[in-house]
Amino acid sequence: MEIKKEQSKPAPYMNPLLAGILLGIVLLATFVVTGHGLGATGFTTRLTAWIGMHVAPIATNANDYLGGMVEEGKPLEAWITWQVIGVALGALISAYLAKRVHFQMDGRKYLGGAKRPLTALLGGILAGFGARIAAGCTSGLGLSGAAVLSLAGFTFLGTFFAVGLLASRLLKEEK
Repeated sequence: MEIKKEQSKPAPYMNPLLAGILLGIVLLATFVVTGHGLGATGFTTRLTAWIGMHVAPIATNANDYLGGMVEEGKPLEAWITWQVIGVALGALISAYLAKRVHFQMDGRKYLGGAKRPLTALLGGILAGFGARIAAGCTSGLGLSGAAVLSLAGFTFLGTFFAVGLLASRLLKEEK
């Protein structure tokens, strides 16, 4: 006798219009409560300063960019740290409740197999570098900048999407 384990289906995704409205409410609440918009790259900079403070303290203190963050010795004690931790925990809890927690390697159509982790890492590094040069990431400069009608926010979003589309076409492998 074969016993079949019932496979539970993941919950459906939220309606995109409702998700956009809720994101707008969260963004507005973030401006009202913290005086800042949403963003994440500031956390990676603060994390870099914290690591540098422990690994190479003299060089980190002497660095014009990171030195100011380590003057008080607590670069991670900032609102952005709690925001990033909250987003990560919220995403994990949401995925768990929606039965969407599983590990997979996306992108097999384009650069799958052994190339995928390397191209994902390189893309992430380039996006992070670009976000620091642009003074914000897609959430910080894109969402928060566009929310306050910043020309830089709209320019960033348009450029980010255009380069993403171009890169996807250039890296696409033939079937």
